[in-house]
Amino acid sequence: MSEQAGTGNPGPVRHHKPKPLAPIDFEPFAGGADPARVSEAAHLAAQALVRRGRDSDDPKVTKRLVKLADEQGLEAIAEMWAESPARSLPGALWRLYALRAATVQDPERISVYFRAGKDTAQVSHAVAGAAEPPGAEEMRTMADAILSGAFDGEFDVALERSAAFCRVVALGQATLADGAEHSDAGHATKLTRNSHLLVKTAEDLEHAANAWRLGELD
Repeated sequence: MSEQAGTGNPGPVRHHKPKPLAPIDFEPFAGGADPARVSEAAHLAAQALVRRGRDSDDPKVTKRLVKLADEQGLEAIAEMWAESPARSLPGALWRLYALRAATVQDPERISVYFRAGKDTAQVSHAVAGAAEPPGAEEMRTMADAILSGAFDGEFDVALERSAAFCRVVALGQATLADGAEHSDAGHATKLTRNSHLLVKTAEDLEHAANAWRLGELD
């Protein structure tokens, strides 16, 4: 993780925040290659947090990472996940982190999108076979539990529910875009674009859920 050293009197270490994902509009992060050691650290952090409620194979690693999260904050850990492949464990956690950030930053707007999506006839088809999509508040609570290492439920189901949340919100954005097409074409275009990007996020989370069930998500 990057650090910024001060000059003069040594003050507390300042950690960079993760690269912005524009979470309020659910913009995706364009991944890039990381140095091997950063990638390894990202995977270790992700594994320790997810497995904390499942008796981690290496309690010492878990203890160090939990301490890091407590002392430096979740953003310091999330920074390591930002450029991980979308269909990897740290990549999945980065997307959960962004979804959580969206619901915290502007819960009212996300709730409007969600309600608009739930009211459409297509929602049943969009989330067919998935667990009931959580609302904005439940999405935040679930993400908090996973990202703090306190989640001990079925991780694949949590990923699928998060994907269903994405799909419902995306439907809401598309529906609102249709309504704004004539009155505010620019806004409608942005909503449509973000809706498509959010569906891609849902697909990545669904892939991650399936890989987790197969023991292939790392």
